Amino acid sequence: MEKMQLHPYFEIKGIGAASGLVYKDNSLFIVSDNSTFLYEYNLNEKVLHKIKLFEDSQENLAKKDKADFESITLFDNKLYLYGSGSTKKRDIRVKFDLETKEIKQKDLSKLHKKLRQTIALNDDELNIEGIIIDSENYYLFQRGNGVQAQNGIFTYNKISKNVAFVPIVLPKVKNIEATFTDAILVETKVYFLAACEDTTSTYTDGEIYGSFLGSLDLKTKEVHFVQQISDSQKFEGLTLFSETATQIEFLLCEDNDKEELTSTIYKLILEKT
Repeated sequence: MEKMQLHPYFEIKGIGAASGLVYKDNSLFIVSDNSTFLYEYNLNEKVLHKIKLFEDSQENLAKKDKADFESITLFDNKLYLYGSGSTKKRDIRVKFDLETKEIKQKDLSKLHKKLRQTIALNDDELNIEGIIIDSENYYLFQRGNGVQAQNGIFTYNKISKNVAFVPIVLPKVKNIEATFTDAILVETKVYFLAACEDTTSTYTDGEIYGSFLGSLDLKTKEVHFVQQISDSQKFEGLTLFSETATQIEFLLCEDNDKEELTSTIYKLILEKT
């Protein structure tokens, strides 16, 4: 069993339903699944900035209107925000250039259709909750919490445009299997979050039976470890905070399915073995 410590680190007022985060240069960039803003929280100044991603960016959107940004990742000094793909309004990607502040939107409906066809998913079964980008591929972490229970990793090659899928089986709690809620790359190792939620819908929330932290190899998709970190919370966002020779520190956020615009950021310390 891996040695871990998890505790609340600080609170951010002005953002709710946090679903993904990236730490860079003492700033925490955060997405919320019911908002069309990108949030930047400076850890020194303790100030939250809101970045409009659309002309009509809004907070606390109704479920049927959400872009459902569940994933955010950093590649080539640009932030990529991904909608989950579980409805037509969620077929969106936004790219934010950290240097120029340029914002570009892209319709992902064709890609999402290709992902669904690869594993014969129903239209409402696609649920992308984590994204990793490298020089060759996009790795999209499918949360298999729908009826078809297809939990795994899509690999989309930038050159060939080919798609491959590897199913990933995770532990169960009360006969509910854990499914991906985020993933990040640290050197050559993937660290991921997964949650057990009593629902067979990518649209409707259910009772939470806990969250897990795990690790796997990006190339082979072999799982190294999976360990429960909570029996009642749904952690949805993960980012690297610091790393030493003996331990790794992550920052996590949770979606507490409340409308209150307050988010608790957690620190998880993992001892290296």
